[in-house]
Amino acid sequence: MGIANIIGSILGWGLVVVAIVVVGKGFDKILLFVDIPSVFIVIGGSLAACLVAYPLATILNMHKIISITFTAKDRDPLQVIEQIVSLSETARREGLLSLENHMDEIDNNPLLATGIRMAVDGMSPEVVESIMNIEIDSVNARHMFNRSLLGSLGKYAPAFGMMGTVVGLVVMLSNLDPDTLGPGMAVALITTFYGALMANLTFLPWADKLSFINDAELQTMEITLKGVIAIQSGENPRIIKQKLLMYLPQSQRPEETEDA
Repeated sequence: MGIANIIGSILGWGLVVVAIVVVGKGFDKILLFVDIPSVFIVIGGSLAACLVAYPLATILNMHKIISITFTAKDRDPLQVIEQIVSLSETARREGLLSLENHMDEIDNNPLLATGIRMAVDGMSPEVVESIMNIEIDSVNARHMFNRSLLGSLGKYAPAFGMMGTVVGLVVMLSNLDPDTLGPGMAVALITTFYGALMANLTFLPWADKLSFINDAELQTMEITLKGVIAIQSGENPRIIKQKLLMYLPQSQRPEETEDA
């Protein structure tokens, strides 16, 4: 998942640079698009607006939120299903309490471990489902909050880009000189360019990536929940597998399932 993020970022920024070089007919034109005050207005202004809108602790942890878009690993739902089916076979053969001896095998899936532990402890299916749903809702809320932060940066950046352009135009018009009108207008518009670029090539794509990661994780957690309840209810392992595979798109199901 992180590889796609890196490739997309390099490709996007690279195409912008190529476009500048081609239109400007030379690498020296790249320097025309470098303006430090514009960077301060767009990045600094967007961060300042987020400081107003979000808790300070969230802003200080923003680097961790951004790193998720590069480092998040896909959890294969098929592997989770196979793990649940294996546990159901053990429970059907040796009894539900025997799963306590297999907890080390499922430590890589905290929700599954929590569900199985509650089932082994004798909690009712309703209580197990309720507690697991609370965990799922909590994860979803946390992810959506993180996503909203990056989405806010994507919303604020173009606005501060326009503000920077207005500032540049005011300064330019206050010292109006026909000889410097063209270069002055170009510098004023760079801030708008920065705002649009940061929003549409960085902040908003990061926010969408977090949404994708969240959707994938919620799907796996929902599969886990249904699997734990099915194990606790003593359902046939083959039925459990067929039921859980229905949560996956047809293209992700094993071939024998597609033919069924």
